[in-house]
Amino acid sequence: MTNRSRIRGVSNYNQLVGDYTNPILNRQAAQVVKEHGDLSLEGVGYPTPSNQCWPDGVPYIFWQYGMQMLQEQDKVTILYLQDHQFRQVRLNQPHPAHVTPSWYGDSVGHYEGNTLVIDTVGIKIGPFSMVDMYGTPYSTSLHVVERYQLLGSEAAKDALDRDAKINQRYPPGVNPIDFDPNYRGKHLQLQLTVEDAGVFTTPWSAYVTYGRPLGEWAENVCAENLRKYNTEKEPAVPTADKPDF
Repeated sequence: MTNRSRIRGVSNYNQLVGDYTNPILNRQAAQVVKEHGDLSLEGVGYPTPSNQCWPDGVPYIFWQYGMQMLQEQDKVTILYLQDHQFRQVRLNQPHPAHVTPSWYGDSVGHYEGNTLVIDTVGIKIGPFSMVDMYGTPYSTSLHVVERYQLLGSEAAKDALDRDAKINQRYPPGVNPIDFDPNYRGKHLQLQLTVEDAGVFTTPWSAYVTYGRPLGEWAENVCAENLRKYNTEKEPAVPTADKPDF
């Protein structure tokens, strides 16, 4: 989805209005996106997994700009900056015959040459679940394929320049991890493909390009702060009916 609200031609992150006229949305999904956008236009923040301190899920979690990937012999572990979220990808194994839905789904991966391919199904639907920050819903048919490969600095620059024409850039010091604009080494690019016959009329793809940060990995926890967090209500932080110990 793209943002209908713009500032000097780029996406206005302070007012998220998804393009509900996009023909890839079915009628029900378009209405959900429009309802979220109408709230934004009225100046009312709506709950998302990230501002309610819930697991982000896939592909929503790809908004996180801090990511570490740990390669092991039989699996890949992916760490994300906010809320200590992580995913584990089993290598060279099939999905089970019956997948139990979970927040990040069942992820299996393999290498095609130098490209890591991750296939994810069985993504759980919760009270704030969405594909993106515009509130685009998903169904139990959601299927996400990720392809990760290293890029040289010139190829990465082209991707980053295209992104800058669409998305708002924050000044240094705003994010817990700032991108190093002078880094000229290898970058990591993710191409994700989303398929969900219950929401979209066709599969669609997008790209995320990761660079090297300026600083150290910073702790960034949402659930320890119960004050208002970008919405008109207190965050619905996950709670248990009884303690675990």
